[in-house]
Amino acid sequence: MKAKASARGGDSRLAVKKAKAEKDPNKPKRPPSAFFVFMEGFRKDYKEKHPDNKQVSVVGKAGGEKWKSLTDAEKAPYVAKAEKLKAEYTKKIEAYNNPQAEASGDSEKSKSEVNDEDEGSEADE
Repeated sequence: MKAKASARGGDSRLAVKKAKAEKDPNKPKRPPSAFFVFMEGFRKDYKEKHPDNKQVSVVGKAGGEKWKSLTDAEKAPYVAKAEKLKAEYTKKIEAYNNPQAEASGDSEKSKSEVNDEDEGSEADE
């Protein structure tokens, strides 16, 4: 009985989530952190060493332990790559938001022209 009640509750939550606005597929995805950059390579190495492992959680735990054991110097290349990816993301997101900025840029020009005219009329008074 309780399982049915929780399943119904889950259905109502799903209905709420579907009501949210859908994400724009053209929006750039956020860049991975240094840890996830590290995990990309670590997963490949771990799968080569343990081909019979089928559990994702085991790989994640092993990666987390390895990451914690690394020194700051060993983490530096991953941090640098993450910062580079973040810089690229920043450029992409600015380009994504650029049409909105251009629209406001046009209105700023018209506002400045109007302000110039207002200043000229005040000087006449």
